[in-house]
Amino acid sequence: MESHEKRAVIGGATPGDLGNVTSEEGDRNGKTEICPALKLKNLDDLFPYIGEFGWYQRILFLLMIPYASFFAFVYFAQIFMTIVPEHHWCYVEELGELSLEERRHLSIPMTTDNKFERCIVYDVNWTTVLQNGVRDPDTKWPTKKCAGKWEFNFTDVPYETIATELNWVCDRDDYPATAQAVFFCGGIVGGFLFGWIADKYGRIPALVGSNMAGFLAGVGTAFADSFWSFCLCRFLVGLAYDNCFIIMYIVVIEYVGPKWRTFVANMSIAVYFTLAACILPWIALGVMDWRIYALVTSVPLALSILTPWVVPESARWLIAQGRIDEALKILKKCERINGKKIPKEIIQNFRETAIEIAKAEEETKKYSALDLFKTPRLRRHSLLLIVIWITIAMVFDGHVRNVGSLGLDIFTTFSVATATEFPADVLLILILDVVGRRWLSCSSMILSGVFSLLAAAVPIGVPSACLGIVGRFAVNISYNIGMQYAAELLPTVLRAQGLATIHITGYVATILVPYIVYLATIKTYIPLIILGTLGIFGGCLCLLLPESTGKEMPQTIQEAEDYGRNQRFWELPSRKKDICTK
Repeated sequence: MESHEKRAVIGGATPGDLGNVTSEEGDRNGKTEICPALKLKNLDDLFPYIGEFGWYQRILFLLMIPYASFFAFVYFAQIFMTIVPEHHWCYVEELGELSLEERRHLSIPMTTDNKFERCIVYDVNWTTVLQNGVRDPDTKWPTKKCAGKWEFNFTDVPYETIATELNWVCDRDDYPATAQAVFFCGGIVGGFLFGWIADKYGRIPALVGSNMAGFLAGVGTAFADSFWSFCLCRFLVGLAYDNCFIIMYIVVIEYVGPKWRTFVANMSIAVYFTLAACILPWIALGVMDWRIYALVTSVPLALSILTPWVVPESARWLIAQGRIDEALKILKKCERINGKKIPKEIIQNFRETAIEIAKAEEETKKYSALDLFKTPRLRRHSLLLIVIWITIAMVFDGHVRNVGSLGLDIFTTFSVATATEFPADVLLILILDVVGRRWLSCSSMILSGVFSLLAAAVPIGVPSACLGIVGRFAVNISYNIGMQYAAELLPTVLRAQGLATIHITGYVATILVPYIVYLATIKTYIPLIILGTLGIFGGCLCLLLPESTGKEMPQTIQEAEDYGRNQRFWELPSRKKDICTK
């Protein structure tokens, strides 16, 4: 189920590959030499002959733009379909002839902090009140809960959403959270479904299928006229969540040389995904209609139908299926576009290696995810990775959805907070191999937790928003490390299944996040306290894992069991060894 290997190939071999990651080294003059006697151990060893980041790879890198945009649209669009203006109150039909200000003044009680009640209205005979010429309320009048219709102050959210259209407020104010949870349930089903398709029929059919599911269900969302029809559409859109981009992400990473993977993996997220997410609020404000907005953010996914003609199938998957000639055809196209030439003896060498890889892939089918928990140390590491990823996923998604509770304009705050993905990814590229996975994961999570707690302690508005955005920036870093760290600790024979297991537990955990954010309706600081606590807890757990920077990934269960056994607590990243060996 490699479609779940999110960001797992950053800066190293593709999960499941065998042996070392490259066959290049630089001489003293800075030129590149190819080790002539090095037997090809995996697909990575072929890159010196076909080009690590030539025009072929650059074109693929640019082709990630639409898929990264589709992912941002699928993931975040629902926020601006279900948002509710801060100020709303009951609508009294009998007072329809009065102006809005007169109607609200007369019919709506005031709270203790001198604001209009959102869910309570005076319970009197309004016909009699009007006949008697009364225009000021009597605070002794009886009250009742609103029933039927509400009025909204559209100053902070200047357009109709499905939540305002269908009155998802007061007793129904949990509907947006439930609809979002239903979306994540779709993500779980989609993870299994398209993961199976990716393994059985190839990455390209899974990529097309997931995007087309998002397209069709997204268009259907625009015609939803009830809570249940909306939930059904969002569940189906959820099938595309993650898969609509991550499959493309992994395919492209496979065709990029090891030296460039950290750059391509992080910059595709930092630039493409971040830019698409940042413009989402302004699309909503531009069209000023939630139904048109649903169409605008869904129709582009139909372009994925062109995928088979522009995106190559995964060479690694083809080799695993024994379709070596098809894989070589793609690699020779890469060679031709990059202006390279593969020697005949290298092609024959690679054919032999490909056959060995295919046999090794067959061996991995003998294992299941349960094997992660059969030996003590591997079981400990697996459980830690699962719990850590749960905390990372919850804190990340919590910060995404909690921007509306920080006291500032949600559209601007969302864009600013989302833009932190770019500096987080750039910083990650610069320092990950210096600081190491363990300490950077720990410090970024704890930092996110601390700033979340600080945001809960200061007044709502600019102070809380600034601190909350710093918390989001910090968790972006740990989010980008998470799956890579897991890939480097799990053994080759269980890596794909292990990453899928970890990833799907993250899906399950994020079902709770909309309800955590919903608690802001009780007290605005409650979600921040929960997110802060989770961040610090997850960060501390990272210290219980071994450091993996500069170390070879384990191949067998026994190697994974022994991994990091002799490391000290204050272990620092080791320098990478010269891997051009005979």
